[in-house]
Amino acid sequence: MNLFHILGPVMIGPSSSHTAGAARIGYVARKLLGEDPVQIEIRLHGSFASTGDGHGTPMALVGGMLGMKPDDERLPQSFEIARNLGISIVRKNVCLRDAHPNTAVLIVQGKQRQLEIQAESLGGGSIRISKIDGIDTNFNGDYPTLIVHNLDEPGHVAGVTAVLAARQINLATMQLYRNARGGYAVMILESDQCIPDDIVKEIEQMPGIIKVTYLNMDV
Repeated sequence: MNLFHILGPVMIGPSSSHTAGAARIGYVARKLLGEDPVQIEIRLHGSFASTGDGHGTPMALVGGMLGMKPDDERLPQSFEIARNLGISIVRKNVCLRDAHPNTAVLIVQGKQRQLEIQAESLGGGSIRISKIDGIDTNFNGDYPTLIVHNLDEPGHVAGVTAVLAARQINLATMQLYRNARGGYAVMILESDQCIPDDIVKEIEQMPGIIKVTYLNMDV
């Protein structure tokens, strides 16, 4: 347990798990989508569903997807801001099997892309992204993170890590996931330092790479 789990983060709203964590989940979804949302579907499970309205969970999720962080003073107006931007919002309560009580599923549509993530708010503003587009994952956004979607073929992991090593990028963790052998795969690479844009673009151009997203919660 770290200090943030005891004191909580600087934030707008009453709850570090239901408000600050929810805003971080929405913010990660916006970063992973890579563009402004035009449609947002929010599915709330467990205590997010039963007590989320009183704690501002939906408004925090929407605010995060509009690019707001947990301490943004505009969070309480997020639904109004979204409506003024013409963004469609649907909210549902769901029951998920074997899910953390503070779980949200976000299905976000942009003009070019669609994204579905499942994420958990763990307390103190900490979160965990447990699924991306139906593929199991396990990361929290605390490190600069590279998310690489690729075909499940030999050589892609070696190619990506070689590019990073050539530029002296040190990896803190690396996780590999796939939906099926020879199918669709995701690499989650957490780094000790920021990853320059030109490295991201170089990896995007590699054969067999479907999509690359760079997530840095500090910017």
